[in-house]
Amino acid sequence: MRYIDCFNHFFPKGLWDKMMATPGAAADIGARMRGVPAIYDLDRRKQVCDMFTKKHDYKQVISLGMPPLEALGTAKQVETFAKLGNDGMAELCAKEPDYFCGWLASLPMNSKNAAKELERAFKNGACAVQIHTNINGKPLDLPEFRPVFEVAAKAGKAVFLHPSRGAFDLADYKTEKKSKYEIWWTFGWPYETSVAMARLVFGGVMDEFSDLKVLAHHLGAMVPYFEGRVGPGWDQLGNRTTDEDYKTLLKNMKRRPLDYFKDFYADSAVFGSRAATECGLSFYGADKVLFASDCPFDPEKGPGYIRDTIKILENLDISKAALNKIAYKNAQKLLGIK
Repeated sequence: MRYIDCFNHFFPKGLWDKMMATPGAAADIGARMRGVPAIYDLDRRKQVCDMFTKKHDYKQVISLGMPPLEALGTAKQVETFAKLGNDGMAELCAKEPDYFCGWLASLPMNSKNAAKELERAFKNGACAVQIHTNINGKPLDLPEFRPVFEVAAKAGKAVFLHPSRGAFDLADYKTEKKSKYEIWWTFGWPYETSVAMARLVFGGVMDEFSDLKVLAHHLGAMVPYFEGRVGPGWDQLGNRTTDEDYKTLLKNMKRRPLDYFKDFYADSAVFGSRAATECGLSFYGADKVLFASDCPFDPEKGPGYIRDTIKILENLDISKAALNKIAYKNAQKLLGIK
């Protein structure tokens, strides 16, 4: 059985070394990531992949890990990080095709040159682009980020949304200064992704770029579970608000809100949850879900979620044709992987 694992994280050596040599946030994240060697050590990463390559004809699409590049420094610094990351990804895929069949571009989203770097990355072989759900706290539907979406839409390349939120970004209660107990990650990240999807929908990005393809990490986050609120609930947009005219906004939208959310793609990286997999697959359908494990972020530093996700998919009550779409055919089509 063939599997293309479409959402995984790795730091190429050139970028990793530069991060380690840069004081501040870049070096700090590197220090934390040393506990996950499969995210920067190529030999360890290949060992993880080797557990599945023979039995499953398994390959990965790789992208940078957290945090977002734009959080690591000035625009000029981040431009350097992005170029090192994108060039390193291209080199890895060229040298290790038995392990890596594609890569996602990363951008200096705090720079006016982000769209230019995306054009360069696409010319260099990137099969999609990873963008985080907010840009240093800014929503994605702001005009300053439109050029990036325009480049992706014109190139026919997908945008992969990755959540970004930390303990001190938003507290869970007004009386506190931080989010406790890693609530910012467990519930905050799915919320972040869902909010970003909503801003792309209601902020007009999906209408402005009708050919834009967007994949929401972690099986579409909260959206499948909250189908009733996204559907019949948002059909009543404006009934709960008096200080803004959302009723006119709803009237002027080309489709129902639910229809926009159905247009997103999603991946199967839900940390080994069968219930979440069934819920997401029921919402998006086999044509819109791509296999992904989020390697190497699991307790086993790589192989656990790959194994668990494959097991879940292969034991679902779906046809062989549907399984093939999820396992590799949708990735081939969406990402142009041969």
